[in-house]
Amino acid sequence: MSSETPKNSSRKTTLLTSRRTICKAAGLAGGALLVSTAKASSPHEPASPLSQDTKTVASPSRSMTLPAIPARMAAGDADSAPRSMYRLDSPAATLVLIEWQEGLPEIAHWGARLPQNIHAEDVFTAREADTAQNATDQWKPLITLLDTIGDWRFDQPGLIAHRPDGTDWTANFSVKTIEEKPGLLSIHAEDTIINLKLVIDLTLSEQNVLTMSSRLTNTGPEPLEVARLVSGTFLVPDRVQSIRVMHGAWTKEFDVSSMTLAQAEIVTESRRNRTHDHFPGMIAATPGANGTSGEVWSMQLGWSGSHRMSAQRLEDGRIRFCTGEWLYPGEVCLQSGESLQTPPAYAAYSNEGFSGCARAFHAHARKHVLVWPNKSMSPRPVILNSWEGNGFNLNEPHLFRQIEAAAKLGVERFVLDDGWFGSRRDDSRGLGDWNIAPDIFPRGLKPLADHAHQHGMQFGLWFEPEMVNPESELYRAHPDWVLAVRGRPLRTSRYQVVLDISRPDVCDYLFTTVSQLVSSVGIDYIKWDFNRDLVEAADAHGRAAYRRQVLALYALWDRLHAAHPTLEIESCASGGGRADWGALAHTQRIWTSDNTDALDRLRIQGGAWQFLPPEVTGTHISAVPNGITGRVFTLQFRAAVALFGHLGIELDPLELSADEREELVQWVNLHKRLRGLLHSGDAQFGEETSDRVVRGVTAQDRSAAVFLVAQSDAGKARSAAPVRLPGLDPNRRYRVIAPTPQKLTGNNPSAANRALFEKGIVVSGAVLQEMGLTLPRLYPAQAFILECQAIDLPLF
Repeated sequence: MSSETPKNSSRKTTLLTSRRTICKAAGLAGGALLVSTAKASSPHEPASPLSQDTKTVASPSRSMTLPAIPARMAAGDADSAPRSMYRLDSPAATLVLIEWQEGLPEIAHWGARLPQNIHAEDVFTAREADTAQNATDQWKPLITLLDTIGDWRFDQPGLIAHRPDGTDWTANFSVKTIEEKPGLLSIHAEDTIINLKLVIDLTLSEQNVLTMSSRLTNTGPEPLEVARLVSGTFLVPDRVQSIRVMHGAWTKEFDVSSMTLAQAEIVTESRRNRTHDHFPGMIAATPGANGTSGEVWSMQLGWSGSHRMSAQRLEDGRIRFCTGEWLYPGEVCLQSGESLQTPPAYAAYSNEGFSGCARAFHAHARKHVLVWPNKSMSPRPVILNSWEGNGFNLNEPHLFRQIEAAAKLGVERFVLDDGWFGSRRDDSRGLGDWNIAPDIFPRGLKPLADHAHQHGMQFGLWFEPEMVNPESELYRAHPDWVLAVRGRPLRTSRYQVVLDISRPDVCDYLFTTVSQLVSSVGIDYIKWDFNRDLVEAADAHGRAAYRRQVLALYALWDRLHAAHPTLEIESCASGGGRADWGALAHTQRIWTSDNTDALDRLRIQGGAWQFLPPEVTGTHISAVPNGITGRVFTLQFRAAVALFGHLGIELDPLELSADEREELVQWVNLHKRLRGLLHSGDAQFGEETSDRVVRGVTAQDRSAAVFLVAQSDAGKARSAAPVRLPGLDPNRRYRVIAPTPQKLTGNNPSAANRALFEKGIVVSGAVLQEMGLTLPRLYPAQAFILECQAIDLPLF
């Protein structure tokens, strides 16, 4: 467990995210506005009892202090009156909080941008609700920034904690101060009865993303056992009906299921320390919302460990979203003076459909989450990864020839995958022995890296530092380094077990080993894999170590970046098992899925786009038959789907035919020409049906766009429906072309369609968006790329 001790203080703060994550994750925007009301007599002082005085009653065994019993109060009466209104604003969204005389602030609004001249009294009047039948005689708001057990709250609590003897399990925080800075609110509260302090930080960025995190401090003399502390609580209105839940499995990442929440609660939990089963995100939408229009709220958690997300319909019909870590028993026990800092939770709002929330997340990640070498993103290099072309069958002369062939294709980064070290000739042995295999590379790896560099490519290398095979020199030397419950069988998955990287000796060993290879070989890029779930992950003392494992990973990544400032790291975990913003704050690429089947990738990449910008999502053109599904698709279909991300190639270039090589070169060149737009523009989700997908990227000034039109199944209609292209400027004209190397299909194509594949056609943005473009008929597993460029011709 990472900790810090501030200067001149014995207080120890348990950090849940690294310093860099906390500082980079929340972009600040707008202004935090405080509007006070004269109803409060003494700011931030707890309300005094309104009825009987405190009395002491003697009994034969002991004396007892009777509690004060407040008078019955409705909302707005005396000590149930509001004190102040606070708001955060961004260009398209507003958060409104109401501070009452006691308790944490109520969430009054999170959604569309509100006029600046709204009066606090208007908000107070609108939010003073009746007291429900059989509810407390002293009115309480239905939702606050952190709901707790007790104080007449029966919804899922955001804090679950107690002392070792079972006491102090209810909390009722009182606000002491609220700090304001542009785009930021920091609420400082405490419960003096149970000796806890709480700080809730909220920021709203110019990119319309609300970031929330909490810090809980134990100020009492006894330890505090914490079972839950949520990172964020977000409120959406009662008109929301659809909740999109992220789920999946290996090779099926980023699946989206739409569920109707009429009553009760939807909860997703992941306890694997990976995100295959449930990416930590949820999306809420009003009826009729689609890719381009309608109100949508989207939430995600920046954490790479076990997590919990919930959507609960409240008594008045509104929906409360909560997200935070899933803590294993005993993981957090705060000693006196210690603090627990949550990872950040993020929320976006848009009235421009699912595209609007995706654009907000992409822009925020680019500005506030991603950390690039030299402080800015260089053009994302086209990758050739060796795995699907070689597997464990590595041969040095063959790899040299692959590098030469890859250079002719236009590849800019060659990545050597698993099998280069120790006795690793299959997945059952050698993992953890990071010494270069002399029988494969008798001269070491530097000649191979030099060969890549001489051909204008960066050199990348695969590692899985957190894992070890029991059949390895490392495990035989240090069996005590693994996470396991002592006395129980050591359970393996993929023949491997997990190292306890929170141990300083283990972490130092891994840093030294990897760092020396980076320096001696000349490694520009690490593909960092993580190929199994955590099960019974206990440290040497038998304590659960799931969250400490994540903290240690973040620290190790940061340590490597500090030692090698130009190094880039890819977060891979059997595909998209570690694809969250927590990992993204410390790495430069996410491997979206081990499944490179282009038809499946349509769904996987569409789900990932809801949260991740395309420039960090690995999208590869692989060989056929596909290694996962066995399906065979044309190179045009595979390349068109892979174009919309960080492009890579996953095959043996020496096995390509001359025609395939020529076509692949053209696709690589097309990606290079378009990647500046693809990796900086605005995401657009077009019409998506069971048989067709339309999505694309538009330049922020709407001067250019590129779209994917993919046929996933046979349509029911005899002729293809027109394709509408969203996000264009309706007042401009565009030259639309299907760029080389695409080939015209269809039966007896029209003159316009023939022109589309030659010099292009000129059509107004309004027509393209509202009427659509009639394209040649596509059959299942076929796709077109359409490029749009604004021209200076007048509309009329």
